[in-house]
Amino acid sequence: MLKNKLKNLALAVLLALSGMGQAYAAQEFLPVSDVQEGMHGYAKTVVHGRQIDTFDVEVLGILKHKGASGGDLVLVKVSGPVIDKTNGIAQGMSGSPVYINGKLLGAISYGFPQSNGRIGMVTPISDMIRLWTINDTDQNTSDHPDTNGFVALDTPLMAEGYTGSGMEFLAKKMKEFNMVPYSSVSVQNDDAPYPLEAGGSVAATLVTGNLRLGAVGTVTYVDGNHMIAFGHPFLDKGSSGYFMHNAYILTIVPSQNIPFKLGSVGAEIGVVNQDRGAGISGVSGITPDSVRLHANVLDLDLNRSTDFNVRMIQNESMLPALTATSAYNAISRTMDRKGQGTVTVNYTLFPKDLNKKAFTRSNMFWSSNEAAGKSVDEIYNVVKLLEQNRFEKYELRDINVDMKVTSERKTAQLLDASAYPMVVSPGDTIYIRVRLQPYRGEVFYKEMSFTVPADQPLGEMILEIRGGGVIPLPYLLQQQQYNLTDEVLDRVRVYKDFNDLFDKLQKEDQNNQIVAEILDPSVSTINNKTSSSKTKAEITDRDDSDVPDYLKGRKGNSADHGDMSKETAKSSVLTDYVIYGDGQFTFKVTTPEDRDRKLKVLIKNSKEKGFEKMDSSALQTSEKKASDKTSEPGSDKSAGKDKA
Repeated sequence: MLKNKLKNLALAVLLALSGMGQAYAAQEFLPVSDVQEGMHGYAKTVVHGRQIDTFDVEVLGILKHKGASGGDLVLVKVSGPVIDKTNGIAQGMSGSPVYINGKLLGAISYGFPQSNGRIGMVTPISDMIRLWTINDTDQNTSDHPDTNGFVALDTPLMAEGYTGSGMEFLAKKMKEFNMVPYSSVSVQNDDAPYPLEAGGSVAATLVTGNLRLGAVGTVTYVDGNHMIAFGHPFLDKGSSGYFMHNAYILTIVPSQNIPFKLGSVGAEIGVVNQDRGAGISGVSGITPDSVRLHANVLDLDLNRSTDFNVRMIQNESMLPALTATSAYNAISRTMDRKGQGTVTVNYTLFPKDLNKKAFTRSNMFWSSNEAAGKSVDEIYNVVKLLEQNRFEKYELRDINVDMKVTSERKTAQLLDASAYPMVVSPGDTIYIRVRLQPYRGEVFYKEMSFTVPADQPLGEMILEIRGGGVIPLPYLLQQQQYNLTDEVLDRVRVYKDFNDLFDKLQKEDQNNQIVAEILDPSVSTINNKTSSSKTKAEITDRDDSDVPDYLKGRKGNSADHGDMSKETAKSSVLTDYVIYGDGQFTFKVTTPEDRDRKLKVLIKNSKEKGFEKMDSSALQTSEKKASDKTSEPGSDKSAGKDKA
């Protein structure tokens, strides 16, 4: 019913503009066909607060077929005290309605920097009003105007509630969308809604709640609870679902390029449902679909917690960045500092479709200089992979994040490991004892087991023992050898279906795990002539901090990169530390008969040498200490990279 009303209203306006409609509409709007060079009029905008001011407009000419979807644009010159005060057309003035002889011509939307901000272009109201007739399910964006040297008056992106480091992190993430956020503040009575009017300010908002992130521009026309604004696209997303907010203008910020309005995002009042070449349109009184994020952060050092809530737009291309920047700000606000820290993260992604499974995962991170950023990188990658997967829609409705942070360095180095037996058959269990040393702490041990796959080929089997966030050195070297960048790895990675993608992401190793897994012998760094009786893993101390977590465990196999979706036989055990280091054992896989015969020989030899009997209850095997590695995790001199 609402769509029919909008279509009927827009149709009446369009008929009037073409000379076939009712008289009242023809008196209100000025068709481009009636515009002549030298006409004078005025435009309305806000320079401070909510007060609407005017400035003079003179028509210089018509640019045919240069507008959105092949429409026209009107070239104008602006002047007057307001323009002198703002030093020309400012960003945020986009949408300012232009009136000639009391009729609405359209919206100031483009500027020409070389004109000292005095020359601009107007998007006709006839093009803007068509936004009301578009079906909300139509995702196609309109053609960009051919502005021939003119630039769209970018709508300044106001950010409220962000910490200083949160703003830096936000600016990095917004580069992907060619957007520059500006730190703003709230004003008194910001949460009190008020009606929109032509020439007033409005914000198309991406995040609302404890944070507000929105683009501030000017309203061009209002009819009841429907409005159009900007005169050019915001993000050019077509049918959209941004939050619509009031806005308050604090000041005009001067700039050598184009000055801009610094504003405050006010009360939420509706939805921006279209974002296209001719501008944006919105409806007051309607709440858009959104994704709620709740974050609880506990600083163990300060014994202080923060309960944090925001709502983000339902947009799969932007949601990963909005989620990461919101979660970052929650932890940044709680820590109230920058620098080192260990962060334990538990998060759950709840899908909009209740028939789909929720995604739940935990991990632990250490950073010597950016604990907050390190803690949200994985969430960014997982949301991106799920939301933008090629198989099926996985729209989110809620994201819950729980974090615990401390400045204490909770890392441990994997020193060495022992294993028994070294001669096995398919299906056998290998018992492993790992020796670790926490940072400035006492050595401790972790025991784990690994089951040889039932289909494991006979011959040598190389078993990697590593921290859960560590890429095995052989794979890292191969990745470098074949120049396997993150982009290449993304292209060659293969998932069978959405469930395969979902399960693999959920089962990714955690940085605080010790993992035992089989290495591909074609890329192993172990000398194939190594004795199969070796019971000690050679440990490598490396730092993989720059490698994104979602790449760990993805392996290539020579130049064709292998089947990167293939499951790897592995086992793991959790610890209270981020684990660094990795090493390898070489096992002999034989038939059960041959295994029993060789084990008898090994046991006999060990007795003759005075060693304890090697069995599953006594893992104190011969321990030839691994060579000490002096490079510190995170050091530029490390041989490789740890992803913890």
